[in-house]
Amino acid sequence: MALNPPYHPPVKRSITIAGHQTSISLEPLFWDMLVEAAAEQGLPVSTLVGEIDNQRLASPTPSGLAGAIRIWLVERLRGSAE
Repeated sequence: MALNPPYHPPVKRSITIAGHQTSISLEPLFWDMLVEAAAEQGLPVSTLVGEIDNQRLASPTPSGLAGAIRIWLVERLRGSAE
């Protein structure tokens, strides 16, 4: 699945969400998983990140965006394992 080595520090990437430029620092493993998830859903990465961000902001205790992406990816894996 991953194209990059699993033990690598986060890499900062710029992305536009709902017309606003922001940056996300994710380990390459999580970035690869995010790109794969977006492709499977037929969405641009920025659209998927926007959806994750909306879910994050609706939470009573929102995490940071990078943490929300990691949580979303783990939940996605857990759901596919059931």
